[in-house]
Amino acid sequence: MSTPPNTRRIVTSHNEDGKACIQIDSKQQWHDIPSLGAKVATIYIIEDGLPTKDNNSSIDGAERELDPNNLNLLPKGPGANTGATLLCPGGVTPMHRSSSQDYNILVEGELILMMEDGSETHIKTPGDVVVMKGGLHAWKNPSTTNWAHWVTVLVSAEPVEVDGQPLSVMSV
Repeated sequence: MSTPPNTRRIVTSHNEDGKACIQIDSKQQWHDIPSLGAKVATIYIIEDGLPTKDNNSSIDGAERELDPNNLNLLPKGPGANTGATLLCPGGVTPMHRSSSQDYNILVEGELILMMEDGSETHIKTPGDVVVMKGGLHAWKNPSTTNWAHWVTVLVSAEPVEVDGQPLSVMSV
């Protein structure tokens, strides 16, 4: 039997100065589920969640409008958005922050996560996950020949607060 992939779990937070930074960068911990013949890894659990009623709806969620006040990344009001991103070779996104908790899963290629505090984290194994908790960040594709492809699940969240003040949604 082959061994599970050596994928990482990268979780962001904010330092004491309120700057977005990396909080955790660790290997995913795989646990056997013998009854299913599978292994699972917990990435991140939200305990004060948003129960959805979409399980009983036939509406195509991809057709719903997104909120222009939240970088067109989230629905208007509480909810979640699952999307895919392709970043061209050498491409760099602008620094940005949304009021959300994002689960970014690398599918193909590689990325460099650039944080507000100046740190850079190289993500290169398909299945690596970055949990972005409202941090100001950008993505860079370091390849000169291959596209980077990742899937993101964005969940509505209250804005991050520093010294009692909410940090604004932004794209620089």
